[in-house]
Amino acid sequence: METVPQLSSSPASIRRDLGGSPFLAAARGERPARTPVWFMRQAGRSLPEYRKLREGVAMLDACFDPEMLAEITLQPVRRHGVDAAVLFSDIVVPLKAAGLDIDIVPGTGPVVAEPVRDAAAVRALPLLETEQVARVAEGVGLLVERLGTTPLIGFAGAPFTLASYLIEGGPSRNHEHTKALMHSEPALWHELAGRLADIALTFLRAQLDAGVDAIQLFDSWAGALSERDYREFVQPHSAKVLAGVANYGVPRIHFGVGTGELLVAMREAGADVMGVDWRIPLDEAVRRLGGSAVVQGNLDPALLYASWPVLEAEVRRIVEEGRSAEGHIFNLGHGVLPSVEPEVLARVVELVHSL
Repeated sequence: METVPQLSSSPASIRRDLGGSPFLAAARGERPARTPVWFMRQAGRSLPEYRKLREGVAMLDACFDPEMLAEITLQPVRRHGVDAAVLFSDIVVPLKAAGLDIDIVPGTGPVVAEPVRDAAAVRALPLLETEQVARVAEGVGLLVERLGTTPLIGFAGAPFTLASYLIEGGPSRNHEHTKALMHSEPALWHELAGRLADIALTFLRAQLDAGVDAIQLFDSWAGALSERDYREFVQPHSAKVLAGVANYGVPRIHFGVGTGELLVAMREAGADVMGVDWRIPLDEAVRRLGGSAVVQGNLDPALLYASWPVLEAEVRRIVEEGRSAEGHIFNLGHGVLPSVEPEVLARVVELVHSL
């Protein structure tokens, strides 16, 4: 079993005192004066100032440019008044940093040049060294200086979701190659997932050592699995990642799409806050979690295109359902879509804060 290194004095001195943060209070299961709100994928995509800044710059190049990633992270905080910033990055950044031939293709997503589908490919995977993400850590340092009293959320992709990209070669609807390898060669699967857990953990620790105030582990595609398969093939590796950052003492959020049937198992992996997508109400999520939970979510991103009366009613419903939880952080049930009008997001923030 891996020995988790003790937290050094350096990260403690870097991390800001944010005792008045509604986001951090809710994440601890407290009741702040207002419901905090932030949006997954708020950094970039829908903002015209983001598109202008990114002109001629590849996505992954932007993720390794400290000044650019800091500015993109700050943009939605300035524009929307959200209660937390989320680091502008991508779940494949640590894979790219480690030396894998992977790119983010516009309109497609992450694409891997050589899919990983046999023992030789698994054993050839490089591990991530902290210095390989030094530029990301430098960007975090800039944000710690510039964010004032707004918390910063760092993140990483969970082992299953990273593995699915590597095995499929890119985004997949059915994850057929991933599931086939998982069941046909379980020992090889666990070897691969274990290596990816190490990569995710190194990436998160680099962000935490640079000063992020919370982390989110994205298992975006875990909803493709049965609970039995999740517990056998995935949970131990996500648990390794979440346990590996426990001694930093920051909130750990765990999120996946279509994971209503996996909420209990995902929380048992070590999450403090459970992200919930839009497919189940928040009060039902709390019930499934045993009646005691901190939840994040869960407005359907598509409803940001609806008329304001429709959207307002949905926001009010979600805030009310969130009151059944020990703590509630308002968010979407997945990420901001690229063509959303920024003014709509700002109006949602204003409404949530007023309720």
